[in-house]
Amino acid sequence: MTRVITITSGKGGVGKTTVTANLGRALAALNKKVVVVEGDIGLNNLDVCLGAEEKIVFDAGEVALGKATVAQAVVPLGENLSFFPATTSASNLITTDVFLDIVRELKNSFDYVLIDSPAGLEENFHRSSVGATEGILVVTPHISSVRDGSKTVKALASYGIHNVGLVVNRVRGEFVEDKTSLSPEEIAKSLHLPILGVLPEDDYLNLYGLADVESRRSDTTYSYSLIAENLEKGSHKIFDYRAKYKGFGNKMKRWLGL
Repeated sequence: MTRVITITSGKGGVGKTTVTANLGRALAALNKKVVVVEGDIGLNNLDVCLGAEEKIVFDAGEVALGKATVAQAVVPLGENLSFFPATTSASNLITTDVFLDIVRELKNSFDYVLIDSPAGLEENFHRSSVGATEGILVVTPHISSVRDGSKTVKALASYGIHNVGLVVNRVRGEFVEDKTSLSPEEIAKSLHLPILGVLPEDDYLNLYGLADVESRRSDTTYSYSLIAENLEKGSHKIFDYRAKYKGFGNKMKRWLGL
């Protein structure tokens, strides 16, 4: 059965679109057929994260106008990964019913439909949520992000979406060890959500939210692979964001700025 997952957040700037793109890549690497769908219509950035800007021929706007089919608008990005764009300026044509029909048709061809939901709880959020059966909430270790995330969880529940996993992004293990940052465990407890994954802050991500995986297997890349496994296999493998910072020796190095 196809899993339709809306990937959302209470506020912008938490890396939700990057999470959507890279989780799609990680699931595709598990030989699952995945389509990532632009749900932030009008303020779209998913095409940039996927490096797909020059590959788009049709999008949701042409589908809404009857100028293209859903299949024609799908952009293949690899053996198992595809993208459904909504780069149109005619966002008013993409109603909730139109978007829902698109999602329903995509379900016939893919194992996973990942919807990049816009931040906030306005009409775009409604459009991105009505066709989903699962949710992933993306937050950062900041009080405002967690507080807004709590409101989003309640909004998802109003759509009957109770299967929601938590991804905590931009976690700095040294800050958690020094008790100057909320830990993912504290955030999960406050939101009453299971942790689906933890993504460490990565200073080496490029323009597309990708680490230089050819020269090194980054912690971030590994973290996404664990999240994909957790989704697909029901496992509970969480990246150990504290590993590099545990112990007196590491604490002294941080204190000395080494």
